[in-house]
Amino acid sequence: MNVARNAQSPSQLSKIDRRRFLRGAGVAMALPWLESIPVWGDEPATTDSTPTFPKRFATLFHACGVVPDQWWARGSGGDMELSRSLEPMAPFKEKLNVLTGLFNRNATGVGIHPGQTGNLLSGASLTRGAELRGGISMDQVLANSIGQQSIQPCIVVGCEQPITGYHETNFSMAYGSYLSWRNETSPVPMEVYPALAWDSLFDNRSQQRHRSILDLVREDTDSLSREISVADRARLDEYLSSVREVETRVAGARAVQEHATNQVQPAATMPRPENGLPEDIREHMRLMCDIIAIGFQTDKTRIATLLLCRDISGLFYPFLNVRASHHPASHDQGDGYQRIVNYYVSQCAYLAGRLQSMREGDGSVLDHSCILYLSNMFSGSQHDSSRLPVFTVGGLGGTLQTGRTLDYSQRGDQGRKMCSLYLSIMDRLGVRLDRFGDAQARLADL
Repeated sequence: MNVARNAQSPSQLSKIDRRRFLRGAGVAMALPWLESIPVWGDEPATTDSTPTFPKRFATLFHACGVVPDQWWARGSGGDMELSRSLEPMAPFKEKLNVLTGLFNRNATGVGIHPGQTGNLLSGASLTRGAELRGGISMDQVLANSIGQQSIQPCIVVGCEQPITGYHETNFSMAYGSYLSWRNETSPVPMEVYPALAWDSLFDNRSQQRHRSILDLVREDTDSLSREISVADRARLDEYLSSVREVETRVAGARAVQEHATNQVQPAATMPRPENGLPEDIREHMRLMCDIIAIGFQTDKTRIATLLLCRDISGLFYPFLNVRASHHPASHDQGDGYQRIVNYYVSQCAYLAGRLQSMREGDGSVLDHSCILYLSNMFSGSQHDSSRLPVFTVGGLGGTLQTGRTLDYSQRGDQGRKMCSLYLSIMDRLGVRLDRFGDAQARLADL
């Protein structure tokens, strides 16, 4: 798990120090919200003593677009009609916003693939050739601000390794491999190994990494259980069970990595070592979603970016009965690629479901969050980025009206900028800018 590290003021550090953790040998395990313990020590109470919960923001991305005639939504709320591609989001209709017609001006007219991807979260104009130059992504703007209110400013993870070199358009392939950029020249390195992301989430510097995190903090857990209410003990047990379940799955991926590391053979006869990633991408993606969910639940971080697959992806989907890899399948736009798109949207539904199941006050972690889902083009066969597939799920603590279909296709170029959406989202997270990327105005009607 890679984190944008920023200096923290003494007041910010004191807020973090007031949080409750379960601690063990070389391990710090943050707690979820508990009614009988003031976990959110830095959050002011409202006049009626109702706790104010932190707002979180996550971005999920898959490359190469969608099947255009299967990406639409009509109506509102529980009566919203969803296309085949969006059907996995059906359980969240009342918390969903489907936005049509938005585009990223500086990703059009520059050629295909990297030039359509590297500025997706920044809106900046990209430079061709050997020198990387674009702009800071909106997730990192948030990390530099509200990220300081949590232990880790952000989580940046991915499920496919970056690639190097240059595309035929003379844009660096780095633009297509990274979604998150710390500044105009440097992408944020993403963590693709679930075991390392897991260790980072729990500050696991212990020499006993083979032991369960829960075993290492057992003494603190037993002590806390005696202090909290019956209702909170049930919440704590549910949280610990979730951690145990994800930890068990992460351990399988770690075992593969350690098996490769421990092989000792002459270089001439040594086969290519296994890289420690889950062999099944379904497990890989869900593990990354689980890690983000637990990071949000415990307020370890409030900002997360997950690149499910990079641009010009080489991932295969035998479990979907699709023979072609991702990029060629996107050119076909047939039923096989439709199943691929549906699968990726289901990953967002999985994360939303995990956050929805995490109770926080009278609502859930999803109610206090916003997940932004998007791709870098609408049609993979046409490489068309004149409009983008975009939806959000979650209401950011009631500041974002949901259950809507919003069509910006007839608003003119000035009224349908992705960066206007970013300004509107950042406003609701307490980060107000005069402009961002190519936009100065907020997105109308959001």
